[in-house]
Amino acid sequence: MPEHLIPAPLPGTFYRRPAPDAAPYVTEGSPVEADTVIACIEVMKQFNEMTAGHGGQLMAFLVEDGEAVEIGQPVARVLT
Repeated sequence: MPEHLIPAPLPGTFYRRPAPDAAPYVTEGSPVEADTVIACIEVMKQFNEMTAGHGGQLMAFLVEDGEAVEIGQPVARVLT
C-alpha cells in the first residue's frame, strides 16, 4: 500500500479538533476520503480546515495538537 504524507498548507497552529471541548475531526486508524477534514490550522484567529487529500486509512498524526507547523511540514500519514 502506498503511503502519502499530508503537508501543512500554511504555517500556523495545528489543531485536531474544531473546538477544545469537541471530538477530534478524525482519529488514527480511521478511513478517510480525499475531502475528509482531518484538522485545522489557525493563523491570526482564522481557522483553515485541512483535508486528507488522499483516500485510504489515516495511520498517524506526525505533530501534536496545538503545535506550531510550517508550510509543507508533514502533519499526517495516510495509506492508500
